[in-house]
Amino acid sequence: MKTPKQLQPLIADGIIDEVLSQLMSGKEATVYSVRCGDEIRCAKVYKDALKRSFKKAAQYQEGRKVRNSRRARAMEKGSKFGRAQQEEIWQSAEVDALYKLQAAGVRVPEPYGCFDGVLVMELIRDDEGDVASRLNDVAMSAEQAREDHQLMMHYIARMLCTGIVHGDLSEFNVLVDDYGPVIIDLPQAVDAAANNNAKAMLDRDVRNMNVYYGQFAPELIESRYADEMWDLYEDGKLTLDTQLTGLFEDAGEAADVDSVLEEIKAAFAEEQERLERIQDAEAG
Repeated sequence: MKTPKQLQPLIADGIIDEVLSQLMSGKEATVYSVRCGDEIRCAKVYKDALKRSFKKAAQYQEGRKVRNSRRARAMEKGSKFGRAQQEEIWQSAEVDALYKLQAAGVRVPEPYGCFDGVLVMELIRDDEGDVASRLNDVAMSAEQAREDHQLMMHYIARMLCTGIVHGDLSEFNVLVDDYGPVIIDLPQAVDAAANNNAKAMLDRDVRNMNVYYGQFAPELIESRYADEMWDLYEDGKLTLDTQLTGLFEDAGEAADVDSVLEEIKAAFAEEQERLERIQDAEAG
């Protein structure tokens, strides 16, 4: 196929040797299969911010640290330099997350680097060499759904241990090969400790997985993994090897003793008045 403009510098620099085909085009990037020596990999070309349709991007960028004060000021002002820096941070977020998650034992594509807005990484394929299917296109038995769902909860918890919440996890952002699910698409990954939306995003990520796998094993839909892992995370008790149960009980609200006593007194006084009215009526 004709080499896309964004990939031409990578060919010139010898990072990739040939563009084989376009795999998909989504809201934030277009992905190609490419040949690098004897290996087939994929190249993710990020779309320009003006063409990207990712909703509520500001929510995802909250809490991302910018060490360089000049960069931070430029980003706040929205200057051309600032927008370029913001794009660089958006693009580097995914490769940074991939390296961290891979080290934590989460199944993600192996990253090989980000070059001028192009992320080169492992192409997930099945044993026949075909590109792995998206979870959305996979049907399974109830037993397989329970097994894969448990694995996904384990991965999400490990992500949280590294301080990362995917933020856009669904059946469209998970691939399935012969060894199980692989999590993809992480440019919007959020800092669990610094982003005020992290808990809500974790809830949504887990709910999406519960609902999808719940098609095949309905009991998964009502599981409480998000609450369980967030509670452990806040208490500093969530580890890479934590065994989750999916069970969680909401803490009961502490009783307001003074209010209860006032209500009892008011009820008692009302009852006394009622009895007095009855007595007066009988006397009359």
